[in-house]
Amino acid sequence: VQLQASGGGLVQAGGSLSLSCAASSRTFSTYAMGWFRQAPGKEREFVAAITWNKIHYADSVKGRFIMSRDNAKRTVYLQMNSLKPEDTAVYYCARWASGDYDRSASYEYWGQGTQVTVSS
Repeated sequence: VQLQASGGGLVQAGGSLSLSCAASSRTFSTYAMGWFRQAPGKEREFVAAITWNKIHYADSVKGRFIMSRDNAKRTVYLQMNSLKPEDTAVYYCARWASGDYDRSASYEYWGQGTQVTVSS
């Protein structure tokens, strides 16, 4: 399974960015997917996850980020609005395997990451 994340870049605080993650697996629609991020010197942290009937968000991004998926395109998206400098990180998409959606250990396949930088 390959996951290809894209869409990162440099944006000013208050701006928006949209990330995409394309999956190679034909069984994409049967798996929950997640987004995580890792800032320099910090641990990887949960951002959002989408299951069959619910979307979960970290408190830090709730109301600003929107996760969605297009099963026909085998792609998940992360629309990031009202970005803050503290959102600066490498963003990773991942395919869930089992366990809690907000734990990185629950995911078995990871994309390569895409850098998001928010300037103040």
